[in-house]
Amino acid sequence: MAELSTVARPYAEAVFELAQSEQALTQWSELLANMAQVVALPEVQQALTNPTLSHDQRYELFIGLLETKLSEQAQNFIQLLIRNERLLLLPAIAQQFEVLRHKLEGSALAQISSAFELSEAQVNDLVAALEKKFGLSLKAEVTVDSSLIGGVRVQVGDQVLDTSVQAQLAHMRDKLVS
Repeated sequence: MAELSTVARPYAEAVFELAQSEQALTQWSELLANMAQVVALPEVQQALTNPTLSHDQRYELFIGLLETKLSEQAQNFIQLLIRNERLLLLPAIAQQFEVLRHKLEGSALAQISSAFELSEAQVNDLVAALEKKFGLSLKAEVTVDSSLIGGVRVQVGDQVLDTSVQAQLAHMRDKLVS
């Protein structure tokens, strides 16, 4: 996973600089998210990696799947990704772009996984505590992961706070084994 982010980072940084110069961070953010969703579909991945397709055919196929009209810069970006065989990196590029955008805004995305459904009040309390800890304005993305057994796992950028029962049991197992 780290390798994907390493390869995606220069593309995300280049698009971010372009978006800043155009004062179009929101538009590029939405466009990248849309493109990432399309590329994430297994059928699309299979079609785009078909070795019998030329770069132009891949471009036409991908453009045809998008629902938005693209600027010249966006078209050039897609062509660059296709030429460099990096089109399937769009989800990682979009994620890196969002990290850069949040950093610029002084905010970050907090990916919160909980063993059980959290109420809005619980999420708000957790986010308030996390904002105090990280010194950032956080936007929460909450998911339920029953494999955690209990507790929560929070990821903000590359930092992970894991207070889940699953993590505590793994820690106990590691201590007993050593």
